Amino acid sequence: MVKEITEPSQLQAELNVAGPKLVVVDFTASWCGPCQRIAPFVDELSRKYTRAVFLKVDVDAGPDLAQAHNVSAMPTFIFFKNKVVIDRLQGANPQSLEEKVRKFYGSEDEEEDVVNGHVDLASFISKNDCECLNESDQHSLLNLLEKKGHLESDCDEQLIIVVSFNQPIKLHSIKIKAPLDSGPKDLKLYINQPKTLDFDSAESSQATQVISLSPKDLEGNPVNLRFVKFQNLQNLTMFVKNNQEDTDITKIEQLSLIGSPINTTNMTDFKRVAGKKGEAH
Repeated sequence: MVKEITEPSQLQAELNVAGPKLVVVDFTASWCGPCQRIAPFVDELSRKYTRAVFLKVDVDAGPDLAQAHNVSAMPTFIFFKNKVVIDRLQGANPQSLEEKVRKFYGSEDEEEDVVNGHVDLASFISKNDCECLNESDQHSLLNLLEKKGHLESDCDEQLIIVVSFNQPIKLHSIKIKAPLDSGPKDLKLYINQPKTLDFDSAESSQATQVISLSPKDLEGNPVNLRFVKFQNLQNLTMFVKNNQEDTDITKIEQLSLIGSPINTTNMTDFKRVAGKKGEAH
């Protein structure tokens, strides 16, 4: 079901209820041929991806919403998670639209993996630009990021993990699941490093934040960061100094980075645009 809305307050209410679920807003118009042609496909997606919320805004009936989101051509699709704008798509391309929906749809586990007001940043990670020093060939960082396996160190317990993002983000917290014996213990976090640190540099350099993880933290509980220090990240470097019981190998079974892209939408900032309510653009 695709629900039609016309007011910012309606969108705010829908986003509040949806929480971490994907919300897709279709900005359309009755006089727009491509909009009408893709509308049945949007209905089909709403039945196929049942955990997502699909909304529709007729720009003539909801000019404030269109203006607030800088919609100048129809159809335009805007994607939200946890009240955060995470992407947008312009044009009536069914294949591109479903690719976006699949990309951000996530799983029920991922929906539980967020912190209020923020999102799982997995979709903002540029996997090709990520790197891990001392990773096992069989158990790599890429496997971990793609949820195809765990990350494991190679010749000793230390790891240097570099996570790059495809746009600036704000990092609120991290979640790690790992074995209680070989899971990471002491971490040093660095932001926006121009090049990958080596182990000597990581040991000697002053970190943005130092964290000591307890066994309880390795159950996937959020570990809050000093949020004011993680406000404009292009990359994050994590130096794993040791593990819980000083075993030879460090293992990480799940890593989630929780935060927000810099380009977010604050629904309380909406203002009525010039003209009368209901006027077409």
